[in-house]
Amino acid sequence: MKGVTEEHILREINWVEKNEALVSLLEHETTFQVTSLDSGLEAEVLKIATSTADYVLKVWNKESKPDVPMQYHTLKALHSHGRAVTKPLGWGTDPNGSPVMLTSYDGRPVLSVNPSKIDRLAKMLIDIHNLPLDSISGLGLPKHDFISYFYPRIEEFPDIQHPLTELVQRANMKQECVIHGDYHLGNILEDERELTVIDWTNVQIGDPRYDIAWSTVLFWIYVSEEQAFFYRNVFCADNRCEAEELKLFEAIACLRWILLSRVDHPPIRKDTIARVRSILNSNKYLGSKLLEV
Repeated sequence: MKGVTEEHILREINWVEKNEALVSLLEHETTFQVTSLDSGLEAEVLKIATSTADYVLKVWNKESKPDVPMQYHTLKALHSHGRAVTKPLGWGTDPNGSPVMLTSYDGRPVLSVNPSKIDRLAKMLIDIHNLPLDSISGLGLPKHDFISYFYPRIEEFPDIQHPLTELVQRANMKQECVIHGDYHLGNILEDERELTVIDWTNVQIGDPRYDIAWSTVLFWIYVSEEQAFFYRNVFCADNRCEAEELKLFEAIACLRWILLSRVDHPPIRKDTIARVRSILNSNKYLGSKLLEV
């Protein structure tokens, strides 16, 4: 963070809201050790080490300007209802006017999975979807237009736009619960045996079937087809959706990855395109020609 003294970093923030833990931290800690963590395109992420515990400070000092107060209160609600989310301690603005939020430090992104962990990951998402809406009724969670929100610049790619529009109409989208919007292993931290969901930039009231499908497609692309099937079956066994229904939503989700591969820079490894092609070829709603453009 430019213009901020690292050893006093938390005291130089204008805190709009802070919990008791942060108040105590500001009163009793003399210095803070700051380490940069892997950051995305939207924000700078810093690890703040103290004599008693570690924390994470997220600073939205790039192009993205999300509703940080809404994220903070959503996390408070999820955490208070026992969901596996990072604990928020406070939010405010830094000396440059960028919004910030301080949360607990909950480890590093998940690097490997096994059937037991996959089962837990799926049930963590189910728990999020099961959050009672009356518990967040005053938070102002948005209900976005699905296509315009998740498919930026779609109008530039009619080969994606046309099938997407048809699939979304067929899907009968519902906005009936809290969804994460970008649930994948990079947004799940692991500390020993504890798992925690982070990065709530895309939180909204939406369709849980899309949340499930997007995470399943990313499992298939970046983990393995076999483990994606195992992950998907947890939701089907829990009656979250039927397999055929999920196929439709996986087609919708895969079209998003195809779009992002053209307008953004999703991770592409040596076998990524082959895995995407396998999704396209195995899904009756899609076709591999989408990769040939």
